[in-house]
Amino acid sequence: MERLRSDDAEIFYEIRGNGPPVVLLHPFPCHHEFWNPVAVALDSRYRLILPDLRGHGDSEIGEGPALMQKHASDIARVLDAAGVGKAAFVGCSIGGYILFEFWRRFRERVTSLALCDTRPQSDSAEARANRLKAATTVLEQGTEPFIETMIPKLMGRTTAGTRPDLVAGARAMMRLMSAEDISQVQRGMAERPDSVADLKTINVPTLIVIGEEDVLSTVADGELMRQNIAGSRLTVIPKAGHYAPWEQPEAVGKVLRQFLDDVALK
Repeated sequence: MERLRSDDAEIFYEIRGNGPPVVLLHPFPCHHEFWNPVAVALDSRYRLILPDLRGHGDSEIGEGPALMQKHASDIARVLDAAGVGKAAFVGCSIGGYILFEFWRRFRERVTSLALCDTRPQSDSAEARANRLKAATTVLEQGTEPFIETMIPKLMGRTTAGTRPDLVAGARAMMRLMSAEDISQVQRGMAERPDSVADLKTINVPTLIVIGEEDVLSTVADGELMRQNIAGSRLTVIPKAGHYAPWEQPEAVGKVLRQFLDDVALK
C-alpha cells in the first residue's frame, strides 16, 4: 500500500497492473479490496489505482464530515502521487457520488466513467434525517448493530440467500471502520449536492451498471442517468444488489473490461 497526506488525513492506496490508468472507487462502508474479484479481469491490461476512501480501510477520516469535496481532492492527490494526468474512473455507490463531484472540479482528468450502483440525486429530507440519525446512533451503540442493518440493504436477495461467504467477506471489510469513521462519512453523504443537472454536462464515454436487485440505487436510477448522459449505456446485472461488483464479479468484470477496451480503441 502507498500512502500520502491529503490535508488533514492520511490516504492509502494500492496500485496493481500496468497500462492505461483506471481508478476504482469502492462503496461505503468497506475498502479497496472490494474490487479484488473484479481486478483480475482488468489488471492484465490496465494500471489499477485502488484508494481506501477517506474514513475507510486504512485511510484516516480527518476532521469533521467527509464531504464529497474532500474525497474528490483526495483522489486528485492520489493521481498526482501516482504520476497520472488523466484516467478512466469506476465508482460504486459513494464512489459514484465522489465521481460526480470529481467531474465538477477535475473533469479534464477524466477519460471515461463507469457508474456502478449509484444515483445522482441528493438525499431526500427523510433520507437525510435517517442518515444523520444513523450517524448519531453508531456513536452510541457501536459499529456492529449498524453493520447488521446495512447488510440486507447492500446485498441482493440472491447473494443473501445463497452466498454466505460473500456476506461474511463484506462484513469483515466493514468492521475496519470505526464508529467515528462511519458517523463522519454518513454526515458527508448527507451533505452531498444533487448531481442530476450535471449529468447533461458529462461528455466522456460512460457506462452505467446496476444490480437487478439493488434497493438503494435502482434500475430506475440507472435509467435516469442513461437518459441524461449522452451516448451512455446501461447494463443491469442479474442476481446482484448494491454491491454488484462484489456479488457478481465475473459479470461486472466482463462488462467493465469490454467498456475499457472499447474506450481505449477510440
